[in-house]
Amino acid sequence: MMTVTVKNKTPLVVPPAVRRKAGFKSGQEIEFRASGGVITIAPKLSPDEMQDAEEIRDPRVRAIIRKSHEEFLAGKTRPAEALLGELQKAKARAANRSKR
Repeated sequence: MMTVTVKNKTPLVVPPAVRRKAGFKSGQEIEFRASGGVITIAPKLSPDEMQDAEEIRDPRVRAIIRKSHEEFLAGKTRPAEALLGELQKAKARAANRSKR
């Protein structure tokens, strides 16, 4: 943990050691979010990463992943193509609903 003092007319600076620890690289785009006295700094996601993040929050996709994990733990397996097919069907259904 590192502490800095906020001063008038002086921008806040993220110390290099903190940037390194967070994995931020020179020239990388980042996003700032503020809520309730907390500032969150995160890498800006590419459109593909944004879509992946949205899909993983979809309850249907999470249910498929949970079911697959339970089956894996129980010793049941299936080809990766079958899982991908289920995920693509769920994605297509979600896309059809959003077009309405």
